[in-house]
Amino acid sequence: MPRLLLLDLDNTIYPESRGMDRDITRRMNEYVAAYLGISLDAAFELRKERARKYSTTLEWLTVEQGFADPEAFFAAVHPEGEEYCLEPDPELARALDAVEIPKAILTNSPSEHARRVLRKLGVADRVSAIYDIRFNSLRGKPWPEAYLRACEASGASVEETLFVDDMPRYVRGFVDLGGRGLIVDEAGRFASELLPRIGSLSELPDFMASGG
Repeated sequence: MPRLLLLDLDNTIYPESRGMDRDITRRMNEYVAAYLGISLDAAFELRKERARKYSTTLEWLTVEQGFADPEAFFAAVHPEGEEYCLEPDPELARALDAVEIPKAILTNSPSEHARRVLRKLGVADRVSAIYDIRFNSLRGKPWPEAYLRACEASGASVEETLFVDDMPRYVRGFVDLGGRGLIVDEAGRFASELLPRIGSLSELPDFMASGG
């Protein structure tokens, strides 16, 4: 049994079908387009091509485009009221309560975004810590130090931790360090991945009870 449950936030804590991450991506593309002075379509294509080398779009802009105002980026991409499409999720609360080990969030987003999401879902009190992109000095998943710092701060080793994320490359990054990983695959896109999958966090108690 793991000693720590380390959870991604976006499209993991809430369903991808709620559309919140789609709104975040749209605002991100708009910000990149305005900063670089290019069209929205060009910003989308450039992000898709270049940002995948990094943990986040922000890291890409900083390293390759000379960007130096992360707080402006966060304010634009994660404005007040961004959580409008979410609602309290009693099923999620029950699932988290059924997993009787400490739970923490590891996200490439800023902490204010995580707090808004957790409050709106009604599960903020189920999470003991939020390790956001600032905590990781703006270098997030899948860089190894992002996982290692979160585990160390939580008092658990990588080997004692189950990490759950909707992005296979982030889960593989954790597994490569010797930890256990689980993909949330709501849309069934990752059947070819050689990693365990669930459709939503409501399935997590059964997965853990089965020794998965």
